[in-house]
Amino acid sequence: MKARLFVIPGSHPSWTARLLLERKNIPYKRTDLVAVVSKTAVRLVGFPAATVPALLIDGERVQGSIAIARRLDELIPEPALFPTDPTARAAVEEAERWGEEILQPMPRRIVWNLLKRNRSATRSYLEGARLGVPTGLAAATAAPIIALAARFNKATDENVRADFAALGEALDKIDRLIADGVIGGAEPNAADFQIAPSIALLLTLDDIAPLAADRPAAALARRLIPDFPGHMPATAPAEFSAPLHGAA
Repeated sequence: MKARLFVIPGSHPSWTARLLLERKNIPYKRTDLVAVVSKTAVRLVGFPAATVPALLIDGERVQGSIAIARRLDELIPEPALFPTDPTARAAVEEAERWGEEILQPMPRRIVWNLLKRNRSATRSYLEGARLGVPTGLAAATAAPIIALAARFNKATDENVRADFAALGEALDKIDRLIADGVIGGAEPNAADFQIAPSIALLLTLDDIAPLAADRPAAALARRLIPDFPGHMPATAPAEFSAPLHGAA
């Protein structure tokens, strides 16, 4: 089985796809793409949409973390990414969908907004990247990419302020999913792999990490992705993080 995964360094859904492939013990080659430029790059190699993660596996193109999880389970049933019990599977699928549709955009918007304010953190999110140029050079020339990515992802102050306000409730939901056994078990499932990278990315932010570090959600992220790259010093305006302090 030949697999090539197209990703963006520091992208949490890209990490989801990496974890899924590793869970299935599928060897793969990784192609790192520059954010924004990736939109054209994946199109040029035949993918129908402009998003990552994008997986080319035995000549088949599969795009998006949810689609990748299902296709990998079809190709290699064990270890399973979804429970066999219909009720348990429905709960995992609902958590996975929430993780992609609701949770995933939050850290994405927050990070791009904060990188606009503090570009000195850019290099840390490129740790381990294979971009074909020195990491320092990629970071030093990243300002236009950051500005465009923030715009494409609607990482406005208004949206990011709302994301900070919603984070406490989102973390509470993840902790409930763990307590209910939907995620966080000994054998990780598709929802674990969908949700944990979003938390891992949030834990790179000093505005958030100290307030989330003792939660079960943070323990899950550290267990599944102990080496997630990036570190953003406290950068958010106090008005952004104030609601999160109240939720801690």
